[in-house]
Amino acid sequence: MFSGIVAAVGEIAAVEPRGSGVQLTIDAGALDLTDVALGDSIAVAGVCLTVIAIDGNRWRADVSAETLTRTTLGALAPGAPVNLEKALRLCDRVGGHLVSGHVDGIGAVVRIDLQPGGAQGWRFRAPRSLMRYIAVKGSICIDGASLTVNGIDDDCLEVTLIPHTLAATSFGARAVGDAVNLEVDLIARHLERLQTGAGA
Repeated sequence: MFSGIVAAVGEIAAVEPRGSGVQLTIDAGALDLTDVALGDSIAVAGVCLTVIAIDGNRWRADVSAETLTRTTLGALAPGAPVNLEKALRLCDRVGGHLVSGHVDGIGAVVRIDLQPGGAQGWRFRAPRSLMRYIAVKGSICIDGASLTVNGIDDDCLEVTLIPHTLAATSFGARAVGDAVNLEVDLIARHLERLQTGAGA
């Protein structure tokens, strides 16, 4: 479980094929790995991955074909910046919202508007199947960052990124057309399941 508060921006150091999947080597950047053990979880661009090896400031994770298909990880090449967050401990503050690291779908950046004070308004296209879980002033996790939704329509949502968020995440390296990982609010998904008794 994660909070969606990005702890550091790391970098994909290597991508090695492993059967139908890949093994990623990730440079942790400013993320402190001294308390990370083999088997721990780290969110990479919003995707929960298991640490299988640590070598100095780098760590490795196996990524299955299923994860490559359902997230943006399959399109990342060495040098790509990625948002990183270690799993929560029960005593941690939850500054964002509860995030599982299980991506629900892939969206895309469709517009970036400058706003007063250095903030930016970002518009993302999302799969229509996910839009029913997204509400104005609700939370959404985009590439591992917990963000507040400012507006929605049929297939898009809008958020505001403050200068701190732009500086502390990989959004500063993003452009219109880029794909992003989306995770909707866990509570919305479970409420629908409870009410309808249907769906996956």
